[in-house]
Amino acid sequence: MDRTIRDAVQALHNHPARLALVIAGAGSQALAWLLGVAGASRTLLEATVPYSLPAMVAYLGWQPEHIVTAQTARSLAAAAYARARRCAPSPGPLIGASCTATIATDRPKRGAHRCHIGVWDGETVAVHSLELRKGLRDRAAEEDIVSRLLIRALMAACGLDVDIPLDLAEGEVVTVTREAIGDPLARLLEGSVGKLTCYSPDVFVADEPLRGAILPGSFNPLHEGHVRLARVAEAHLGQQVLFELSVHNVDKPSLTRPQIAARLRQFAEGPRRVVLTGEPLYAGKAALFPACTFVIGYDTAQRLIDPAYYQGDPQRMLAALAAVRAAGCRFLVAGREVGGVFHTLADLSIPAGYEDLFEGLPEEAFHVDLSSTELRARGL
Repeated sequence: MDRTIRDAVQALHNHPARLALVIAGAGSQALAWLLGVAGASRTLLEATVPYSLPAMVAYLGWQPEHIVTAQTARSLAAAAYARARRCAPSPGPLIGASCTATIATDRPKRGAHRCHIGVWDGETVAVHSLELRKGLRDRAAEEDIVSRLLIRALMAACGLDVDIPLDLAEGEVVTVTREAIGDPLARLLEGSVGKLTCYSPDVFVADEPLRGAILPGSFNPLHEGHVRLARVAEAHLGQQVLFELSVHNVDKPSLTRPQIAARLRQFAEGPRRVVLTGEPLYAGKAALFPACTFVIGYDTAQRLIDPAYYQGDPQRMLAALAAVRAAGCRFLVAGREVGGVFHTLADLSIPAGYEDLFEGLPEEAFHVDLSSTELRARGL
């Protein structure tokens, strides 16, 4: 470790900010530097290296379409900040930082060698991006540059002024984008964003390109039936399941901020991610979650194909199903007990031409006679 890096890391350790760090692909040398200077316990709350795709999905709670992008760096930084909020032993400034990179390895790579470093401090999010000239350096040299850039990004977030040279070649330029986080929930409620991924009850990222399966619900309350259905659907589909909570409802008042906060607190310590939307209808949900599978119950599927829920107009019902198909979405239907009888998808008359939109879960895979309505009636 050269003197410049040592001085920079010491300045970080002397700063009151506490850090949660996630690194994918490169940047591990920066972690070694942070740990190699006395005082690391004052700075580092945790460091995570999700090197495989399943580990990345487990960390984010959803699968990004591409790992090494500015958006993924931003998302990882938000997830790290939420973890810092949970891990911090006392009040004080917190930072969630991420590095996602693809650099030289033991085989040729078709794409560019690049990195994106995200820094989330609760008020702003910054992304530092760099594309390296391919073939100019070996892996160790590229790792050194990425790690130096990560330390520089952390210094900038703390307002510290220590110059760390990167030794960039001609044409290699670091670009930095910064934006205020503001009040994303207000933007959702006013309709200027379509969805918010919730990393903790007060850490949201707007309009992420989520992949996976979606389990919508009111979650009033969240119960074991929801969790078990998500687990069974994941095994059946081979995809991560995210919960979706709409702040607006067709036949109920919109949720208030306190109600939203109460619903989200149910997910605060769990492994599953919840997404807030302002969309009560499945045609609209499909536009927000293209190519995703909606995991629904028999009763919801029954309403989806009932013209009565479309002002009695069968054509409106068919148009809604067509919109779901156009978005590349479909439905996985779990059975439900209605009037003491367990009903499955086989009991529904799917409109001709739309049978392929619906797939049923076998009763032996999922049979849970539990609902939020019943739990509320019992005062649970």
